[in-house]
Amino acid sequence: MKTVPFGSETAPAVIAGMMRIPDKTDAEVRELYDTAREAGVDFFDHADIYGGAMHVCEDRFASALNLSTAERSEITIQTKAGIVPEHQMFDFSYEHLIAQVEGSLKALRTDYIDVLLLHRPDALVEPEEVARAFDELSASGKVRAFGVSNHTPRQIDLLRTAVTQPLIANQLQLSITHSPIIAQGVAANMDGAVQSVVLDGGGIVDYCRINGITIQAWSPFQAGFFNGVFLDNPDYPELNAVLKRLAAKYDVTPLGIATAWITRHPAKMQVVLGTTTPQRVADAAAGADVELTRPEWYELFRTAGHIVP
Repeated sequence: MKTVPFGSETAPAVIAGMMRIPDKTDAEVRELYDTAREAGVDFFDHADIYGGAMHVCEDRFASALNLSTAERSEITIQTKAGIVPEHQMFDFSYEHLIAQVEGSLKALRTDYIDVLLLHRPDALVEPEEVARAFDELSASGKVRAFGVSNHTPRQIDLLRTAVTQPLIANQLQLSITHSPIIAQGVAANMDGAVQSVVLDGGGIVDYCRINGITIQAWSPFQAGFFNGVFLDNPDYPELNAVLKRLAAKYDVTPLGIATAWITRHPAKMQVVLGTTTPQRVADAAAGADVELTRPEWYELFRTAGHIVP
């Protein structure tokens, strides 16, 4: 399995997301976990809100696997906190972050969380409160590393006015068809082109590369924002034809090629899977090891509908 820089260490280029496991049996969760491990994926992504109520998926994961101390030490568990569905709001206060981590630790049956991400931006964030929570969680050994999700460059800079713990990851939506964080830069300075319009301050991929922040691409096969996948989607006939041709060339699946498109980027991103189908995890892992050529990468980009001036 291809690895990428992750803080001062490395991590697999593919992450197994656990958002959709609440209705899975113990055996199904174990099969998903075992398949991921066999494919070299030892990184598992959670959030306190996954499962329809607080800590449901974290609890399902832990109860199904019943990991020994030794096995727990072999994997990376990442979780997220900050969304409060009950009140349709975000909360990065010291009290909320501490309470949610304690809840995650209990649900996961573990003494520590490897990575904690702030789950989307909080408009009312006080960087000093985040810093206080992060410092306390780090000093106690309850959280080993920190990051953010869906944050812009300036939002990260604001956090850094007080937060001294390294922010090593930013989880962002990215797929071949949903790639404004890449596509805007390609069409820069094109008057009248929608693709050239700067969103969120622009430059988040470059910002993360400059600052050693690993981008974690979520919804890597979604056509847009939760509106279905592009794989075998009749709305993307040219793209799917290229995916199938390259899949045959590299002896992987089209899903593997869609994974390879992301892992080919020199930002050295991770791909966050949402699937609960073990074979798809294996297919994505195999795709991560494919090194697409520059013409192939741009062909996929073009056939997804993006401008290459």
